[in-house]
Amino acid sequence: MDLMFDISGFNNEKEEFSNSKKDVLKFLKIIGVDTRFVSYTPQKIYINNLRFSKFSRKREATFMKQYPEIEVVRNKLFQKICSKSSKHLALEIEPNSRILMTDDNFIIELLMEPYTRKYGVKLVYEGEYDLKVNPLILDDQVNDIFEGIFSGEGLNYSKKSDEVYPLINVPLDWINSFLEMDGQDILENENKNDLANSFSEFLEDVAPQYRENVVKAAEYIENKLEAEQ
Repeated sequence: MDLMFDISGFNNEKEEFSNSKKDVLKFLKIIGVDTRFVSYTPQKIYINNLRFSKFSRKREATFMKQYPEIEVVRNKLFQKICSKSSKHLALEIEPNSRILMTDDNFIIELLMEPYTRKYGVKLVYEGEYDLKVNPLILDDQVNDIFEGIFSGEGLNYSKKSDEVYPLINVPLDWINSFLEMDGQDILENENKNDLANSFSEFLEDVAPQYRENVVKAAEYIENKLEAEQ
């Protein structure tokens, strides 16, 4: 049930809420939104998880009265991306750690921003850090595995312990569909191995869920090899 309160109670104190990030998030908390499950930008608030954020339509209406210039984004595809990403990040991120971000990557900025509240992490762009972001996406991870196999080098599937991978479970078509809907620049497929790309395109036509299965198989084989050493 929505938090019940008289919005007119804010009228006399409205000037106390500026457009600063601190005040916007404070106002959201006051009206009952769990800000650990939304991503903040100065122009838009993106809902990561509708249920856990408790960002109902009534709360949105209350928020818009205070901040009519800030859009609330209820994009279901973005919420699916957040769900995929969070399952991986929950295993990688330590509370209160310093995370080195990549430059100019909009989707990663959105995914990582709530972790400043979820886990108390600090996002840094230079200097000392505990972990750093690797922008590897699901498609490139699978193509790397295929490239290693086709070149005779074996499985190319080794993640680094000092890195976090927000997009490693997220396919490129999901990312670009969301970015296009949001008016952002889309990402290019940077994998240049023609054979790996061709094989991926073939599998896409016959088995659309192949990426997740390839990664699971590679993880299983890698774990077995490590256990035998």
